[in-house]
Amino acid sequence: MKKSKLQSDAKWMNRLWLFISFATAMVLWYILSILPSTARCFPNVVVVLQQIQVMIDRGCLFTDIGSSLISVFAGYALGFVIALPVAILMAWYKPVRNILEPWIQFVRNIPPLAYVPLVVIGAGVGRKPQIIVITLATFLIMCVTIYQGVINIDETLIKAARILGASDKDIFIRVIAPATLPFILTAVRLGAGVALTTLVAAESTGASAGLGMRIRTLNNSFETAPMLLYIIIIGIIGITIEKIIKTLERKLTGWQEKREI
Repeated sequence: MKKSKLQSDAKWMNRLWLFISFATAMVLWYILSILPSTARCFPNVVVVLQQIQVMIDRGCLFTDIGSSLISVFAGYALGFVIALPVAILMAWYKPVRNILEPWIQFVRNIPPLAYVPLVVIGAGVGRKPQIIVITLATFLIMCVTIYQGVINIDETLIKAARILGASDKDIFIRVIAPATLPFILTAVRLGAGVALTTLVAAESTGASAGLGMRIRTLNNSFETAPMLLYIIIIGIIGITIEKIIKTLERKLTGWQEKREI
């Protein structure tokens, strides 16, 4: 009973702090919108919200959102599908690690915008280069995160399983997979963030629609209000995806949370 009341009080406090944070942000936005030095960069909140209907009337808001989500989720999914086996192979087999790890670390330090021109030359313009850029960016962060999870598994658990006669398949299913799951979910969450932050660079590959492409176009025509709206939309999409992944993470790793308590 007491524990339930404490949890309820904690939820209300979290909501209160969230409200205070939002209210503070709105006040700061209003102040920036009336100061002569910042008003051009931060239009009034009402003006920005009015741009929703303006962009709908132009027929591009939902088209841009849909186009970007297709590219993000396609590249994100491909990045994960490639990263998972590569990370496990790197952790399990030293020759594979010695061959791949230096190159992964090398490419990981290069910003996606730098290799966009090469991707365009090789794959042309359109959606294909967008997916390739996002795939590469998400693969790198997810591969490194999952690799760190597998490589840091307690070797005692693996040795004990081998002594008991477990095969490599059994060890993977019963030892490595459960121990690595939190790292995999962390990689999924980080990958989603990287996919969205790479979006603007990815859509500079000659995209005909998309949030990143539209931000670049609006910037060229100095339309600050709709540009700020699109930036906010990207942030909202990112928060939504993160909340979904965190909910999934809590459900799949509830055993870990109980152990920490």
